[in-house]
Amino acid sequence: MNESLLRSLTPGVLGVLVRRGADFAAAEDAVQDALLEAVRVWPDDPPRDAKGWLVTVAWRKFLDATRSEAARRRREDRFDEEPAPGPAPSADDTLQLYFLCAHPSLTPSSAVALTLRAVGGLSTRQIARAYLVPEATMAQRISRAKRTVSGVRFDHPGDVATVLRVLYLVFNEGYSGDVDLAAEAIRLTRQLAAAIDHPEVGGLLALMLIHHARRAARTAPDGSLVPLAEQDRARWDTEAIAEGIGVLQGALARDRLGEFQAQAAVAALHADAPSAEETDWVQIVEWYDELVGLTDSPVVRLNRAVAVGEADGPRAGLAALAAVDDSVPRHTAVAAYLHERDGDLEKAARLYAEAAHEAPNLPERDHLTRRAARLNARRPR
Repeated sequence: MNESLLRSLTPGVLGVLVRRGADFAAAEDAVQDALLEAVRVWPDDPPRDAKGWLVTVAWRKFLDATRSEAARRRREDRFDEEPAPGPAPSADDTLQLYFLCAHPSLTPSSAVALTLRAVGGLSTRQIARAYLVPEATMAQRISRAKRTVSGVRFDHPGDVATVLRVLYLVFNEGYSGDVDLAAEAIRLTRQLAAAIDHPEVGGLLALMLIHHARRAARTAPDGSLVPLAEQDRARWDTEAIAEGIGVLQGALARDRLGEFQAQAAVAALHADAPSAEETDWVQIVEWYDELVGLTDSPVVRLNRAVAVGEADGPRAGLAALAAVDDSVPRHTAVAAYLHERDGDLEKAARLYAEAAHEAPNLPERDHLTRRAARLNARRPR
């Protein structure tokens, strides 16, 4: 059974049912039932037209479910005539599903879960394992999301920026359970890039590819974090980096700069440097200046302070950091790093220890704790 084929066909099949007038929640349930039927039947009797087979079976499942509910019997007249089996329509509704699943009425977590289910074709169990929550909890989250968007019509353009934010949230979840969400986000973003001509889609795809290319070097054999400057660049995926840079260049050539393109440009400069010492920090600061203009994000300003510290010296970085709200996540860790670079080991060690207490996860906490211990060991007694 080709699971990747089923997952790639899922959004198109769901889109056909919705376009025929099916309620989104009921249509999504019918598609999932059809996928289960495919897993059972296809190994012994593979169809000639996989999408057409799924559309036909899903439509029958939908009609059966509709006719079984008394509250929906008045709607049966609309669905009495089942379309004759045959080739599936060529129209691609995938893009509309992206917009629907990233509807502004949904919370970010619900939008991510619904995107993985309806567009990604993942099962509720797979999504639950990826997010390390009980399957029942994820089922409730997806059900609420489906009910929320059931009445939404495909009659106005969707918000590309919202779709991209949802995909970036998926990517940043990385890997847990039996689903590699970073790889899944890249697959979905490729799919989106094929359906829509927008430079920010290319920017996001490039950013994902370049970041993902460094994945193997981010952790040591014992599971500890390896900072970018200390990573073994021979372990980076050069093919993915080259692809990402190519995609980015195509997006930038459109001369419609957006935040994901600018972030990808920063990532590309890191990836293009033969060593940490040869990184073009001056150009990275220039790209962060572009990002500040685009987003005015405190996180961007925090990252810019690090870049300024590398380009113009740690005191310049500390001056830039002073303009950033100290409540921004990882502010203390950045301050510790810049004070270490400036030679104030006592203050840096204290700040690393404070940052460890604020760390959002165990690997980061252990990394910061080790840095504090290393500096304390170097201090004169």
